[in-house]
Amino acid sequence: MPALRVTDLVKTYGDKRAVDGLSLLVPAGSMYGLVGPNGAGKTTTLSMATGLLRPDAGTVEVLGHDVWSDPVAAKALIGVLPDGLHVFDRLSGRELIRYVALLRGLDRRVADTRAEELLSALGLADDAELLVCDYSAGMTKKIGLACALVHAPRLLILDEPFESVDPVSGDMIRQILKAFVTSGGTVLLSSHVMEIVEALCDSLAIVLHGRVLAAGTLDDVRQGDSLTDRFLDVVGARHLESESLAWLHSS
Repeated sequence: MPALRVTDLVKTYGDKRAVDGLSLLVPAGSMYGLVGPNGAGKTTTLSMATGLLRPDAGTVEVLGHDVWSDPVAAKALIGVLPDGLHVFDRLSGRELIRYVALLRGLDRRVADTRAEELLSALGLADDAELLVCDYSAGMTKKIGLACALVHAPRLLILDEPFESVDPVSGDMIRQILKAFVTSGGTVLLSSHVMEIVEALCDSLAIVLHGRVLAAGTLDDVRQGDSLTDRFLDVVGARHLESESLAWLHSS
């Protein structure tokens, strides 16, 4: 059974179809990348896959549970890190993780223990009493990941998890995600950084205009090229006019 099955998703805003019949199959136990240029429909797709946004058409199943007809069972299996994360930022980092854990139904003692372990693993222990509103962008990203992990989900859905994260913190996150997958979990992440996807993911999909243009294992999608070169070819970026902005060229 796949960890995530997305079938013919559609989302329209006015005259713009942000997601246009998109389908994905994310194998259980995989690290799956979702890549595409800005405006390709990645965030809209992930929002619908996690139940944060209702699709106009299509279905989403998490380990066999429909996100819209069986939302309680489906969402219990998901940990989510949305893009542009909004949190209760007048809580301290420790308080926020505990609060999310309690909302997820964890016992208070378990919530306390997991909060301390996550703060330590993500390098936030020294800032645990600081209000989240005073966190840097990278720290906020890490506390969001802690909240996504605290209930031990089966599927992590992460929208740009490495954005605004420094190299040391980025390495911490990579190690945590690798360990999560090794233990049987599944990760679906979006990123603009091809090198991160190429280094981390074993499978991926390239999305443009709300449609999947290429999908499969990393080697199947790359077809012998680097992921960056293959991505540029698939989305048509190679066809940009070489003489554009000619006035910037030296005479």
